[in-house]
Amino acid sequence: MTEIRNVAADLARFKRRVVVIGLVVLFAFGLLGARLFYLQVVRHEDLAEQAESNRTAIVPVVPNRGLILDRNGIVLASNYSAYTLEITPSKVGDVEETIESLTQVLEVSPRDRRRFKRLREDSRSFDSIPIRTRLSDEEVARFAAQRYRFPGVEIKARLFRNYPHAELASHVLGYIGRINQREKTAMEDWAEEDQANYKGTDYIGKLGIEQSYEKTLHGQTGVEQMETSAGGRAVRRLASHPATPGNTVMLSLDIKLQKLVEDMFGDRRGALVAIDPKTGEVLAFVSKPTFDPNLFVEGIDTESWQALTESLDKPLLNRALRGTYPPGSTYKPFMALAALQTGKRGPNVVVNDPGYFNFGGHRFGSPEGNIGGVDMRRSIQLSSNIYYYSLANEMGVDLIHDFMKPLGFGQITGIDLGGEVRGVLPSTEWKRNAYRRPEQKKWYAGETISLGIGQGYNTFTMLQLAQATAIVADGGLKRKPHLVLATRNTVSGQVVPLPQPPAENLGYTAANIAVIREGLTSVVSSGTARGVFAGAGYQAAGKTGTAQAVTQAQNTKYNAKALEEHQRDHALFMAFAPATDPKIALAVIVENAGWGAGAAAPIARRVFDYWLMDQYPSEADMAAVRIGKATAPIGKPRVASEVAWPAAASAATAP
Repeated sequence: MTEIRNVAADLARFKRRVVVIGLVVLFAFGLLGARLFYLQVVRHEDLAEQAESNRTAIVPVVPNRGLILDRNGIVLASNYSAYTLEITPSKVGDVEETIESLTQVLEVSPRDRRRFKRLREDSRSFDSIPIRTRLSDEEVARFAAQRYRFPGVEIKARLFRNYPHAELASHVLGYIGRINQREKTAMEDWAEEDQANYKGTDYIGKLGIEQSYEKTLHGQTGVEQMETSAGGRAVRRLASHPATPGNTVMLSLDIKLQKLVEDMFGDRRGALVAIDPKTGEVLAFVSKPTFDPNLFVEGIDTESWQALTESLDKPLLNRALRGTYPPGSTYKPFMALAALQTGKRGPNVVVNDPGYFNFGGHRFGSPEGNIGGVDMRRSIQLSSNIYYYSLANEMGVDLIHDFMKPLGFGQITGIDLGGEVRGVLPSTEWKRNAYRRPEQKKWYAGETISLGIGQGYNTFTMLQLAQATAIVADGGLKRKPHLVLATRNTVSGQVVPLPQPPAENLGYTAANIAVIREGLTSVVSSGTARGVFAGAGYQAAGKTGTAQAVTQAQNTKYNAKALEEHQRDHALFMAFAPATDPKIALAVIVENAGWGAGAAAPIARRVFDYWLMDQYPSEADMAAVRIGKATAPIGKPRVASEVAWPAAASAATAP
């Protein structure tokens, strides 16, 4: 049976479908048009910027770090550029397997592996960490040919710090190293401008001048706009804003004098600080033993780190800044000045020195024995313990404290190096705060006695002793010791002296200073240091000292041979010269070396000879000083200004 279709109904249904489909298509095109309008018109600027950023990359340009020079323009810290091979752990599947594969292309030593492991522990997974540094051109070409095999591994051009004189003055210069996680966290609190200036920077000053003057030395980071390929590789430079190199830092240090002192110490431990008393400029700042700061530049390996940190000689300890010692008899001139200024004792008062001092049932002895009657000048000349035992008892601990504090003992000097320690200038208040148990908090009168000869709780740094010596040398004017004279703008060449605070007058009378100067001069001319300064072309003023490294029982005779080396007494000397118009003041300690006149004073004599007479010790004399067997100079001294300087120093020049 044939079905009869309703053509009109079918046609109407078809038209409705066409209309619906047309509306759907029209709506779809409307959506596309709206989206197109939104992208092309509404978000045009935003998307154009994104497209440009996909095509280009903004790359920070790390500035050249500023140089560090000594007072005569000798370069102490400079830079060199080199290629490094670096791994980004987050972009590498198996780091150890990648390193093994790299050894088939380049040499990777066990030291490189240890350094990489140490750096990785202090870095985040997306940080780029060097596995090899100072690649040769051949090694760069060899890796470039195999680069496709090593995703997450790339060659980078880096600037490295160089300390051309290695261990020389390392405690002053410090070193730079890779920014660790703790430092990155601290940087988050910096101003945005400062944070932006460290984009792309991987290294920062860690110690010494490198740390104290970090922002001066760092410079201003530049930027480059680079066109990149789809793979992210730079194709060409589109625009650039060059980096501004860091400024040059000019030190007050005389590096030739610094080397002389370090050489005279030899293998012994100790410290020396020499200051110009009229300016506060630090001329030499020695801590022995030293270390090579170049070890830290590329990231120190575990083996070298352990050698430094586990050494009994503690080469990383800045003894001039952080080593605290009893001042011994070098404290006596300051006690004498305290007596004069406070009116506790006049210069002509005679005290009998029978070789002992009885107090509270205890006998305080003296190695000098029975000296007899001594006034203030002779007490300094002959180093009478009994004179200063009795003086300390008369003054009391708090009066001693109050007088010594302005001299800088037990205080922060404010020198432009970080990490300075105070030491201990005892007082009744100090003891109450330092101890917990009630019986320990009490100050006993017997504890005051040994303070008079620089023992007991007294512990100070050589920097503090040198500053106090410089104050007396300049008649009571206190100046802030400093290591940096000026900075020099690398671009303009302009030299800007660093402003220093005005000298503080401590109010000592000229008559009282004269008494102390006379006593100190007699030590050198006819006292304990007379042999060391025999034949000097100037008149020096100074005081020898011997300080206990370990406490000995009263009335026990000191026997160095019966003690371990590190338990023997320290040798100290404080001095200035010329006595009437001082141009240099210093304090020196040779640890566990015994008598101050035998080990410390000979070093000071040769420092004065260098600075005042342009004299440099003979080789025979240097050898004798190193082993503590010298008094007055041996042989004919050389002309200091004519002594050859290491080639690395003379060849280096500032930009």
